Amino acid sequence: MNTHEPKIITPDRRRFLRGAGIATLSATAVAVLGGREALAQGMKGDAGKDVAILNVALGLEHEAIAAYQIGAESKLLKQPVLGVAVQFQSHHKEHRDALIATIQKMGGKPVAAKPMQEYADALNVKMIKSAGDILVLAARLEKGAANAYLGVIPSFSNGDLAKVAGRLAADETMHWTVLAQATKEALPQKALSFGA
Repeated sequence: MNTHEPKIITPDRRRFLRGAGIATLSATAVAVLGGREALAQGMKGDAGKDVAILNVALGLEHEAIAAYQIGAESKLLKQPVLGVAVQFQSHHKEHRDALIATIQKMGGKPVAAKPMQEYADALNVKMIKSAGDILVLAARLEKGAANAYLGVIPSFSNGDLAKVAGRLAADETMHWTVLAQATKEALPQKALSFGA
């Protein structure tokens, strides 16, 4: 693990999403997110609430995209690490695009990304001095994202709907695992360490 960790302020994504009510995201919203509009039409739900919850998730995807952009533009990351960071950013862009499409299909207005400087300030990037610092920041964001998406899964009685949230969590967990290995962070010693 990197012994010179910068004091990076990162939001606790899981707590933030729970505070916004994402743990109670309706089956309707997840059906639309998963491309199951026909299934969604037969479900009841509060579309306005679901749009607000999805916008919180979208805001966090914007943040992840910005964090990887900041890392890539820092010139601190070299190949092959830079290539992996860009690939992970592309996954977050796909998540963003799916969330935007879902919000629009539900009649909502997707939250816009903030200016890059706002993300830089919020993430305290001025404290980043090395590639290791960037990787530590990315690992923290990815772990928070994995836990946030896992927090949604228990809300569903339909396995198909829970699968959508599980797939998003799987992406984030894979990202965290790669980053944890790169930073030599110890893997969890106990099972069931995510989503608890």
